[in-house]
This record gives sequence, C-alpha cells and structure tokens, in this order.
Amino acid sequence: MREGSLPHVVGAARGLPSESGAVRLAVRSGWVGLPEWVAPMLATPVSSLPPAEQDALWSYEFKWDGVRALARVRGGRVRLVSRLGNDVTAAYPEVQGLGAQVGAAEVLLDGEVVALAGGRPSFAALQRRIHATGAQVRRLVARVPVTYLVFDVLHLDGRSTVGLPYARRRELLESLGLRGGHWLTPPAFAGAGPEVLAASREQGLEGVVAKRLDSPYTPGVRSPHWIKITEVAAREVVVGGWRPGVGRREGVVGALLLGVPGEGGLVFVGSVGTGFSDGELAALTRRLRSVEAGRSPFSGQVPVARARGARWVRPVLVGEVVHRGWTREGRLRFAVWRGLRTDKAPEEVRGLG
Repeated sequence: MREGSLPHVVGAARGLPSESGAVRLAVRSGWVGLPEWVAPMLATPVSSLPPAEQDALWSYEFKWDGVRALARVRGGRVRLVSRLGNDVTAAYPEVQGLGAQVGAAEVLLDGEVVALAGGRPSFAALQRRIHATGAQVRRLVARVPVTYLVFDVLHLDGRSTVGLPYARRRELLESLGLRGGHWLTPPAFAGAGPEVLAASREQGLEGVVAKRLDSPYTPGVRSPHWIKITEVAAREVVVGGWRPGVGRREGVVGALLLGVPGEGGLVFVGSVGTGFSDGELAALTRRLRSVEAGRSPFSGQVPVARARGARWVRPVLVGEVVHRGWTREGRLRFAVWRGLRTDKAPEEVRGLG
C-alpha cells in the first residue's frame, strides 16, 4: 500500500478503537419504496471537540474535503445526486462499480466524493472533475480519479433507516462491506475524539466530524448532533462581482469580490485574487459573464479601490476560501481561493454572526 494514498490514510487510523458490526437488516412487512433523494443532514461548525465527559456519547470520522453526494443503488445501477438534488452520475462514472457490489439490495447511501493530490484529499483537484462534461470526464477519470466515501445508509431493502440511531445505521452500513477501487466505507471511532483529531493533524486532513451515537438522521437539518471541527479557517462566501486581471491575467478574473448574507442583504467581506489555476480562471470567467448584473448586489458601500472597474454579478455563485481571520472592519485576511461550491446554495452561506 502506497504511503500517502487514501487507503493508507484510512489504514493508518485503524489502530484507533473502531466501531464495528456485521448485522444485516431483515426484510420486514411494510415495504417502503426506495426514495429518489433525501435532503442531506448537515453538521454544525464548532471550534472544539465535545467535553471529555461526553466523549463516549459520540462517534468520530475524518473530514475529507470533498463534495457531498447521495448514491441511489437499485438493480445494480448507481445514481449519484448532489446535496442540492442535482443528478451528477455522469461526472463520476468510476463509481458505477459500486452497484455490482451492492448486488440485489436496494439502498440509499450518503457519502462524499473526493479526489487526491499528493496522496491527500484535495478540493482543488476535485474542481477539475466537478466542472467536466462529456469527453472531458472520460479523459479525467485516469488523470484525476475520484473515490466515493460512504458514511451513512438512509434506506435499505424496503425500509427507511433515517429514524434509527447513528450507531445502528453504522452497523448496517458496515454489514454491506462496501470497498472497491473507487469507493469505500471509511472508519468511524466511538469515544476517541482527541485521538481522531490528532490522527487528522498527522495525516494532513481537514478535520473531524463528530456524530452523536443516539442521533437519528434529520434530513435537510444542520443539527447539533453532528458537529465539525476544521483544522483550517475555511469559509463559504457568495461571489458578488469580479475585477478583470492585467498582464498575464488579461481577459480573465483578476480578483473576486466576496460577501456573506446579512440583515440588509449581501455584506461585502473582501476580495480574493490568489489560489486560482490557469484552467480554472478561464472557466470561472465564462461562468461569471453568464450571470452579470447591472449593479452591485452588496447592501452597503464597497470600498472605492475595490469597486473601481468591477463587473457585478447576480449573487448566485458560492465559493470557498481559506483565510487567516478577520480585520476590525469585518474583512477576510489573506484569503486564498479554493473553488466554486456548486453543491451549495447562497442561502446556506453563514453570516458574520
């Protein structure tokens, strides 16, 4: 096993006290048809692990820096659906093999699509797959392969499992034995918060997601029963405009003007001009031109130096940046672009509170 590969990252954590189980759900009366989609349950961002005295009540998983996707598997075929309910099956053809492993079972799985760069999950690498279509997808399958990481089961052979506690759903998921060339069930660890967080840091991962063992799956809810602790200061933002570049960036984006929702509308929080790849700049510029607007979408005044020469857009695009905190004026410090979040809607972006 190559050091730095995703299986290596997963395997390196196997020494932790993992939950386990191999219990299949018996088919009962009252068969319920397999749903097309369920709005995913969301984790609440927090700054620290649960208190030590509550550690045993939680299970811990690594945060993988990918995009959320539900997999509807029926008749050996896999349909992937994004967090917003969009069909993304064609974007990730290598995941189709999961259907053969599931076999005759009908399941709805929750998970995350990740891509690797330097042996680590990389959202920047995944960006190349998110926006690819047709022949581009076929070329990128070999260059930028993805892995579907399955962490929950929402429906299994005629029964909804969302009302079951997480611990039971995890047993059912592990009983399916999902592991292949482009999919696997990553480990979860009960009562081991500090150890998992330390392992995340050691492996260079994004952080930890903690889930209450007794919690049901609440579709579409950002629940306190799921929490996420990130190791980098990452934040989602809404793109409100852009400034054309100069020199080698002439004709494409030089900087994006960013905002977050506020009481009076979109609040300006700064700009970002670094972190873009050359290929991404061209695609992003085309996307921005398609949503141009005649006036600023920001509720307040944008500083003159930032607004000069700006091209305004409708506030419909969500992106992600990493940064080093905030200024007194409520601006992002040293923001670096990570990519568009096509899996998220503007109204989901957190405000400044």
